[in-house]
Amino acid sequence: MRQLEERILEDGKVLPGGVLKVGSFLNHCIDTELLRAMAAEIAALYKDTEVTKIITIEASGIALAVATGMAMGVPVVFAKKHRTTNVDGTVHMTIVHSFTHNEDYHVVVSSDCISDQDKILIIDDFLANGSALRGLVDLVGQSGAEVVGVAVAVEKCFQSGGDEFRAKGIRVDALASIESMTDDGRIRFRS
Repeated sequence: MRQLEERILEDGKVLPGGVLKVGSFLNHCIDTELLRAMAAEIAALYKDTEVTKIITIEASGIALAVATGMAMGVPVVFAKKHRTTNVDGTVHMTIVHSFTHNEDYHVVVSSDCISDQDKILIIDDFLANGSALRGLVDLVGQSGAEVVGVAVAVEKCFQSGGDEFRAKGIRVDALASIESMTDDGRIRFRS
């Protein structure tokens, strides 16, 4: 998506360790017009897949997931990084390692939020090593639902996550696919 790529080049910042900071428009301070365009793009990509629900993980993927859910007219479920008092009954649970926080989370979704009849689109802001998305695929699998695809705003193609999902036969779509980033701030997109 050219609009997102241009915004990354204008306002994104490459930090040491292969981190791309996009908080000024994507996941801390959100440009709602860009968000609307991204959601419309994902909705168009998945219009013929009969998606019944979208799932994401808190917190950075929620805005894109909700905007896409609104564009597609389907509910959105977000996996919580901690079991809270308002998540009662049976849950699906998996462990997700956050590289950003260097912490493992026991991620949960109430079992009444996803059924074996659902066709699930997984959405997140980034796909790098794939830990968060691997956890979401596990949660969907525990419910018996079908994963119809994974859609992300940004894929770091130089890391292994996207290749892993594609090798398993899972459809992966990225609105911006970064081939490489250098410490001096140069970003090259995959064509």
